[in-house]
Order: sequence, then structure tokens, then C-alpha cells
Amino acid sequence: MTKLAIVEYAARRKALLQQLPEGCVVVVESAQVHIRNGDVEHDYRQDSSFYYLSGMTEPDTTLVLTNGPDGQCHSLFCRTKDKLQEIWHGRRLGVDAAPQALLLDRAYASESLAEKLLEMLDGASQVVYSFRNTHTANLVQQSLSKLAGLTRQGKTCPTQLLNLDSLVDAMRLLKSPAEVNQMAAACDISVAAHIHAMQVCTVGMNEYQLAAQVHHQFSMQGSQRVAYGSIVAGGENACILHYTNNDQPLKDGDLVLIDAGCELDHYAADITRTFPVNGRFSDPQKTIYELVLRAHQAALAAIVPGALVTDMQDAAVKVITQGLIEIGLLSGELDQNIKDQTYRKFYMHNIGHWLGMDVHDVGLYKLHGQSRALVAGMVTTVEPGIYIDPDDTDIPSQWRGIGVRIEDNILITSSGYRNLTADLPVTVADIETLMAG
Repeated sequence: MTKLAIVEYAARRKALLQQLPEGCVVVVESAQVHIRNGDVEHDYRQDSSFYYLSGMTEPDTTLVLTNGPDGQCHSLFCRTKDKLQEIWHGRRLGVDAAPQALLLDRAYASESLAEKLLEMLDGASQVVYSFRNTHTANLVQQSLSKLAGLTRQGKTCPTQLLNLDSLVDAMRLLKSPAEVNQMAAACDISVAAHIHAMQVCTVGMNEYQLAAQVHHQFSMQGSQRVAYGSIVAGGENACILHYTNNDQPLKDGDLVLIDAGCELDHYAADITRTFPVNGRFSDPQKTIYELVLRAHQAALAAIVPGALVTDMQDAAVKVITQGLIEIGLLSGELDQNIKDQTYRKFYMHNIGHWLGMDVHDVGLYKLHGQSRALVAGMVTTVEPGIYIDPDDTDIPSQWRGIGVRIEDNILITSSGYRNLTADLPVTVADIETLMAG
């Protein structure tokens, strides 16, 4: 952990408390450890909002922030140093080292949380915690119930509960320069892995083998884990939006769709490219691919100062619908098809989603019931696609089973956008040239 990162976490905590009134207490818990099977644990990954505010990667940890009359106080409850447990399970930061390492005011043993939290809540006006986190909700409720039973001892219980999620989600939606750099690094690693996959793909290779090539590149470049379950979908499998079986052979004449991104220090990349297994697009594949690419370019062109989130989808829908009419997969007038949403048969999802610490990151898409404006610091995916049902006999056979998606990671700027994954080939000519080389 760098000093810059530590300072940033502390600044986030201060910024959060500055939005809250005097007398509030904020309770944020780490992710729970989950059992995979038997006594084997799932790979531990810290809760994104907890990490966003603390920089702490260990479980069994709670952050308590208070806005008292004497100012802010940042406290952490964490595991104590234990030589035997560390031999078995790894090193712990410990109570003594935590304040300096994380720029906190105080640190306590996790075992003292119940007692100390009662002291911190006594006289507080408001408790702020994540309503999404049932474990934290139970902790807060138990503490309030105990405190309410101590009124004859002069204790006073907070009377207001506030959802932490809306506050932290809004903060996480707008990325700082340091976060942008981290996400750009995750994108660079992921771009290199996708390029490698295009270079090594051969007819007869299995989907899981190509996935392994991507994951190996992630790890070799310093990524701790994948950001989500990778999709490597050959042929008609690409028409399954969340295909994760990755267990079929890649056939000559088929396309393969790879939707994969690494995670780097809790920040995700999310990239999709579709390319021919044998290195050459057939004419029908090229027609569909270039239609999706035009939609992708139209969505990007819609990102201008003052643009709304929905402007990207509207631009892509217009291009896709017109293209489907021109090749005979839809009929009638453009405007009526858009009104009737006939394109949904082939393009059934939206243009993208927020990206950050979670691959489907937090943040509202609407404000006051209306599509929100794109603002500098947001990061979104742009990922139009066309998926043609392989079993639909009403569709000419040349189109059936073609699935294409193109996805890039886009930082919104004050003047437009910056494509964080622009170095990954996207045109038919560039993909074929790369694969031929």
C-alpha cells in the first residue's frame, strides 16, 4: 500500500463525515468469510465500500467513524496479532500497527466491538450504516436494543437511522485521478490478455484453454483475480449473454466472443471482443460485426458535454435497427421499429453499466425519475451487441447462431470521453491482421 493510497482513504472518510451532521456514528463492516465446501473457504475478497473507506483487506474488521463536538474520529476494530493463527492463515496488521498504517485515530480488538460501540452510540443523534448489509443491520439493531434498555443508567439512544449506501455510492461513482490511474492499469493488463488470446487462438482449442490463456496473462501482469466470471463463447454459445461453461471446442468457421477483465487492487476492467477462430471473418459474420461496430461508434459519438446516460443507448439502437432492416432481419420503417422495440429480439440488453470497484458498479442511472447526465469522473462500459437465435428457422441460415458484442471501458471527461481500452484492436482489418501475424 502506497502513502498516496493511504492519504486517499483518509480523505474519503473525512469527505463522508463532512456530509453528515454532528453527533452521527457511521458503522462499516468488512466482508464476511464464506465457506466453499467442507472447511474450505472461498477466496476472500474485501467488501468494496469498506475497502473504499479503509484500505483494509482483512476480514473480521469494522470501521466506526464519529462526528463529535470535538471533531471527527476514525476508529478501526480489527484482529489482534496471534502468532499461531498467523502461522496457519497469514499475517495480520494488528491493533498496534493499524492507526499509523491506515491513518486512523484509534484501533481496538474486534472482540471489544460490542462494548465500545455502545459507548460510541450513547448520546449520538444518528446511526449511519449499509441497509444492504444484513450482518451490519443486525449488529446495529442489537446495539440499539441494549442501549435502549439502559436509559435508567442515563444512556440515550440515537433516534435516526440513515442508509450509508446512497452516500458512498455517489462518492464511488465519480473517480479520483488516482482511481482513474488504477483502472487504466487494470484495462492495460486486460487489453494485453485479449490481444494474446487473439494471437494464440487456433481451431480445435477448447474454450477453457483460451480462458486459461487470458487468466495466465492477468496473473503474470500482477492482477490478483478476475473481475468476474470470464465468458469464452465459441459459435452459437455467444448468443447466451452470460455463458460461463467455457467447455466446448472452438470450430473452424465460428466466431469466439471473449468477455473478460482483470481486477487490480479492487478495481475492475470489463472488455469484450469477438473474433474468428480461424482468423478470417466470413461475409455474414463481417456484416453483423461491422453493424455492431457502427453502433459502438455511434454510442461513443453521443458522449458529449451535457449528454444523458440514455443518449448512448438511443444512438446504438438507431444504428442497429436500421442495419437489421437493411439486411432483412427486420422490416418496416425505422421509427416504428424503434417504437415497437423489435430490435430487442437481437439486441436485448442496454448499452452498458458503471464500472469501478465492482464490475457492475454502484451509482444511480436516474435522478428524480429522469436519465442522469454524464459527468466527468464517471466510468461506464459501452457494449452493444447482436445475438441471432441459432434455432429460429424464420431467419435465413447464413445469420443463425452469430453472436457479436464489442465492449470498451469509457471514462467521461469534461470535453467528452477517454477510451481506457482503445489499444485493443476492434476493426475487422486490424483483428485479421493481428491474428495473421
